Amino acid sequence: MSVKIIIDSTVDMSEKYSKKVTIVPLTVSFGETDYIDGVTIDKQTFYQKLVASKELPKTSQATPDAFIKVFEDLQQKGEEAVVITVSSRLSGTYQSACIAAEDFPNIRVVDSMNVSIASGILAEYALRCAANGMGLDELALHLCQKRDEIGLVAMVDTLEYLRKGGRISGAAALAGGVLNIKPVVTCRDGELAVLGKARGSKKANNLLIEQIRHDGVDFSMPLQLGYTGLSDEMLRQYIEDSQCLWKGHVATLDCVQLSSVIGTHAGPGAVAVAYFKSGAVK
Repeated sequence: MSVKIIIDSTVDMSEKYSKKVTIVPLTVSFGETDYIDGVTIDKQTFYQKLVASKELPKTSQATPDAFIKVFEDLQQKGEEAVVITVSSRLSGTYQSACIAAEDFPNIRVVDSMNVSIASGILAEYALRCAANGMGLDELALHLCQKRDEIGLVAMVDTLEYLRKGGRISGAAALAGGVLNIKPVVTCRDGELAVLGKARGSKKANNLLIEQIRHDGVDFSMPLQLGYTGLSDEMLRQYIEDSQCLWKGHVATLDCVQLSSVIGTHAGPGAVAVAYFKSGAVK
């Protein structure tokens, strides 16, 4: 029996893979109304509310109890699992999973040190390793090694959502909303960082392309694109602009609408790419 994979709801994966994992949800709140991410609110409804809301919704980490319910079910079935969470430097969800796992010898918890689709491709890779027969402890250790090879670059329409949510400093967000500036961000050592700012989405797309070209892409490993908001127009434009990266390597690019919690902090209009690095493209 292969090791099961558990993720939290910020770990964005395409539907064909998300159906193969167990998801522990976080909470998104609009005013006094709480919604369970991906359970009592879907992505489309969330983004409709986000656009209409005058105030930024609040997000809450997954609780230890939420993980315990999943762990108890696995224990009763005699199964083992690796939990992959959003970076511990961005959310308390990793700590909740660790607290819950203390009484379950069949569970290992891995801090992805990343977020969204970058955590998602680590989970996708974990599914591949588990299917190939990798054991519990070996898999957990291997994932902690492979997470350092993951690259994430994202263009956001504004840094204001990240600033309001406390995920990036006010100083880093300065000037993000003037002169049509489009910030490009990454996740570095488990924390969000600004790679650069460009005037207009075309130049921001070029920044994304330059960073990915610098890192190189291991096309034998999982690759994922994502977007926030109600429309994937910005993502489609990015794909058109970046054909030089993918042509001849992949037949299609897997794209996903990012989860409610991620959308809360990134805001609508973001485009993101996650990949395993191979070294600079020649």
